[in-house]
Amino acid sequence: MIPFLSRKLFYGLLVMAGIVCVVFFLFNMLPGDPARMMLGQRADVASIEKINHELGRDQPILVQFALYVNDLSPVSLHSENNTGSPWYLDSGKYKNVTRLFSFHGKVMVLKIPFLRRSYQTGREVTGIIADALPGTALLAVVSLLFASFFGIALGVVAALKKHSAFDVTATLASVLGMALPSFFAGIIIAWLFGYVLSDYTGLHMTGSLYSIDPFEGRIFTPANLILPALTLGIRPLSVIFQLTRSSMYDVLSQDYIRTAKAKGLAKMSIVLKHALRNALNPVVTAVSGWFGSLLAGAVFIEYIFGWKGIGKVTVDSLEQYDFPVVMGAVLVVSLFFVVINIVVDMVYGILDPRVRVA
Repeated sequence: MIPFLSRKLFYGLLVMAGIVCVVFFLFNMLPGDPARMMLGQRADVASIEKINHELGRDQPILVQFALYVNDLSPVSLHSENNTGSPWYLDSGKYKNVTRLFSFHGKVMVLKIPFLRRSYQTGREVTGIIADALPGTALLAVVSLLFASFFGIALGVVAALKKHSAFDVTATLASVLGMALPSFFAGIIIAWLFGYVLSDYTGLHMTGSLYSIDPFEGRIFTPANLILPALTLGIRPLSVIFQLTRSSMYDVLSQDYIRTAKAKGLAKMSIVLKHALRNALNPVVTAVSGWFGSLLAGAVFIEYIFGWKGIGKVTVDSLEQYDFPVVMGAVLVVSLFFVVINIVVDMVYGILDPRVRVA
């Protein structure tokens, strides 16, 4: 198991290294001067040069990349100043720093990865993402639970009623759900249930988990989660339905199911205790793989419904050319995606030892 896990971790590190390279060079190729964004259009040349020097943008591009990687890495190398104290303690750039060892005027430290600061607000990107991440995680979890419950339930019913009107209708609807772009579905659902039928549904087109009332202050509004979770869950629901339906077809035709029927077992007992348990293997694969995709796919859904999460923060930052926030959000979502896939592979390796040698 240890060689299997080591191999997966190595591949995960390679993926993250590739993402860091792509993100850095891609955003550094985009037009825009961070110093001018921070100081405004009326900033003088001296102030702009000073900010660019502090950001290291007056250095060659490869030196800038090395500095960026040094900030991101949990283990980084720095120079000590003339007084012998590490410079990062005076600058306040890093927090929770542990000095590992020093040599020839250099010091190796263990720290929390530093994602730089926002050009617009000056806040640390880590804090901005930490504030937005719970909203995105909640939206993804609720969407996945909704998709799993209804996808499995409808798939089982469709398999039991093979070639019936329900089976054909549900299959056609699932194909439409897989083909329908999420951003288009979000616009239609927001307009229909949040505007046209708002008097009957009590839902709104936009809103987050908490709303601010000038008199009552912060108000908990979980109803605002319904429409974005419904929209985000349409595609995984369609995939889970198709997998459950197909797998149940195969399982219900197995010999042990015929034997259970011949013994006189109740139909519900056969379906739930014998057929469904064996039919859920591909479904579990799909569900576990969809969580990371939902985190990444929530960008446009959050923006359409005004849901406060990483997606909305990313789009808002793109509009303001606040590249450190966008880069940090992309890296964090990518890290979650890689970690989730490693965890899923570990679970498969435990359940099925044959996977470890693949």
